[in-house]
Formats: sequence, structure tokens, C-alpha cells
Amino acid sequence: MLDKFRAALVGVFYCLRTQVNMVIHLTAAAAVVAAGVYFHVRPWEWAVLTLTITMVIAAEAFNTALEVAVDLYTSKYHPLARIAKDVAAGAVLMTAIGAIIIACIIFGPRLGLY
Repeated sequence: MLDKFRAALVGVFYCLRTQVNMVIHLTAAAAVVAAGVYFHVRPWEWAVLTLTITMVIAAEAFNTALEVAVDLYTSKYHPLARIAKDVAAGAVLMTAIGAIIIACIIFGPRLGLY
């Protein structure tokens, strides 16, 4: 059991070490947490923010795993490999856009945006 937990942490650190976007997502997550503390968001808002942050981070990790698996399978260019990588990157983009929308819904009124 401990070996599986350790392997999972190795995967997390691999993402942090090799993926600039993972660092960007975690930096944004830290800023959102700081804003949540500053604006005293409600418990249900924390729940939504936590789920949203988790989805973006997980999407980036899945994207990294897929890219590594495709690269392991073939080092040559293949249009289907490109599509697989693009679709995975698109999933990250969709979750990031969703996270921005959630942030606007929760923080917009507090920032006087509406």
C-alpha cells in the first residue's frame, strides 16, 4: 500500500518537474486559495473551488500521462498520436476555462465586477 502511495507521489513530482503548465496551474490554485481566505468564501464555495482546482490538476496529470504513453509507443510522427495529444490538451483547456468561469462567479461580486 505504501509503495502505491509512493509511486503516486513520484508521478506528481514528475509532473511538477517536467510540466510548466502544472506549475502554472498550481500557482493559480494557490492564488485562488489566498483569495478565498482573503474574501472569506463560504463553505459551499470552498467545496466548488476545491473540486474545480482538483479537476484542472487531474486533467493536467492525465494529459501528461497520455503524452508520455504516446511518446513511449512511437517516436515517429503519426496523425493519430497528434490527435490524441491535442484532445488531451483540449481537455485541460476546457477544465481551465471552467475554473475561470467558477472563479468569476465566486469572486466577481467581491471584486465589484457585477
